Amino acid sequence: MSSLTVAGMRVSVDGVTILDGVDVHVPAGAVTVVVGPNGAGKSTLLRVLVGALPAGGSVMLDGADLGRLTRRERARRMALVEQDSSAPVSRQVLDVVLLGRTPHRPRWGADSASDLEIAGAALERAGASELAARDFSTLSGGERQRVHLARALAQQPGVLLLDEPTNHLDVAAQLDVLALARTLAGDGVAVLAALHDLNHALRHADQVVVMSCGAVVAAGRPAEVLSGELVSTVYGVAAERVRAGGHDLLVMDRRGGAEHEPERSTSASLGRG
Repeated sequence: MSSLTVAGMRVSVDGVTILDGVDVHVPAGAVTVVVGPNGAGKSTLLRVLVGALPAGGSVMLDGADLGRLTRRERARRMALVEQDSSAPVSRQVLDVVLLGRTPHRPRWGADSASDLEIAGAALERAGASELAARDFSTLSGGERQRVHLARALAQQPGVLLLDEPTNHLDVAAQLDVLALARTLAGDGVAVLAALHDLNHALRHADQVVVMSCGAVVAAGRPAEVLSGELVSTVYGVAAERVRAGGHDLLVMDRRGGAEHEPERSTSASLGRG
């Protein structure tokens, strides 16, 4: 079981601030969802965590400085499913999933029986077993997304990072992926997902982090944070919370809404009761 704590994360590119003092705590056994408008910094946050971008501030994994881990050590403990499901050179799906075992194998070792078993189980959990013998380059966007998820599961990470995991998926498949995230959290995995769908965040997250303009503007339990007022302010829409089918839902309309930039308030403590 792993937990992740981000403090004061800052990223600038060509003099433009992308992340500005971001604080996030991702506890083990919980689904933490990051939401915010396009350009808020959600994907950048995830890319920094896997070492794809340099950043200021600190990231602690189980109390240890993540920056001191090698890429291989980091990959043994953390996996990222990106939203871009571009197809690589022709490769069998099973081989793509087996790439998730790379951090755990000897540098010049071949796939073991255990690796194959883990990859098969990952494909099954991702709902992609029937794709194992297919050529990855021939898959649809939704099928590729499932395979990328299986590859990440094959890494057996303590922290799973999901960047728009429902991208390219139909409604039923979206719900399957979110249910899987919940199951993984139940197994003790710390799940951090960036989502656009606020109703998915409202229903499936244990805690939500709202970002805007590279900063955290609110954080806490979804039912407390994702109010119509906050969503209206952050997204510039008219939003209202309603009750339907036994669940809270956000109903949004382009008419009206806030026109000013949201204030950057101090985030609530996450994962602490």
